[in-house]
Amino acid sequence: MSFVEPSVERRSLRLVKQKTDGQSDTPAWLTILNSLFYVVVLLAVVAFGYYLYTFQRNQGLLTLYLPVLLDGARVTIIVSILSLVLATIFGFIGALGRLARFAPIRWLAMVYVEVVRGTPIFVQLLLWYYGVGYVLSTMGFDPYSAAFQVMTALQSNSLVPDQFNAYFYGIIGLSFNYGAYLTEVFRTGIESVSKGQTEAALSLGLNSRQTMRHIVLPQAFRITIPPFTNYFITLVQDSALLSVLGLIELDHQTFGLALIQTDVGVKMFVFILGALLYLAICYPLSLLARFFESRFARAY
Repeated sequence: MSFVEPSVERRSLRLVKQKTDGQSDTPAWLTILNSLFYVVVLLAVVAFGYYLYTFQRNQGLLTLYLPVLLDGARVTIIVSILSLVLATIFGFIGALGRLARFAPIRWLAMVYVEVVRGTPIFVQLLLWYYGVGYVLSTMGFDPYSAAFQVMTALQSNSLVPDQFNAYFYGIIGLSFNYGAYLTEVFRTGIESVSKGQTEAALSLGLNSRQTMRHIVLPQAFRITIPPFTNYFITLVQDSALLSVLGLIELDHQTFGLALIQTDVGVKMFVFILGALLYLAICYPLSLLARFFESRFARAY
């Protein structure tokens, strides 16, 4: 006995027949509109590229400013990668703390997450550099001196930059901030794995550490790839805030080159070139995230 209304049943049969015959239920006008949109976007990209090409050919700015901006981009990439590594460590430790059975550890992890996420990252960076840095310096700890002594033993102390303290506290500040966000990402990923799988692993003789390593974390890793990549891209962009600490990265170089220009067109060109370098750093990360997401999704 069928409880489906005749009109709904006929509509379902018609859709199945259209798909079987290779016909799409998308209206023709919507298909044309979609095609027109892609054509307009392509023309806009071509026009923008032609503008950049003709402008730099007439002014000769690309060969003049690109090496400087690439040097700033190198600093941005290094700082972002180091900050991501530390943020991942902070986030994983924070997630384990949020899932701990001991209540004070859970409260401490919760305070860390809520305080960091509830205050601006700009203020946190200033607090790390001028607050924590000052306290540590009064206690006799100077990151630059420590790094200089270590590199002297390796006969490479010339590699220690003068702005090492800005690098040190800037990376710590970024990683500490994003570690709070990754704490919730990792916690959500771990809790999304069915508890039945944990119980089954324990019943088969695996201990809690083996269950977490071989059963829970591989599945949680697949779930956390999209938000993890989103935060990494945002971290790359927020590394521009380190310029307030005196760090000479991509945003600092872009602003410094554009500020001295008197021609509005040249100033705009420098800003656009800096933005394109940020896009060249961030867009491959999106593609890499999609690749890993589709690769790990095959098993599901």
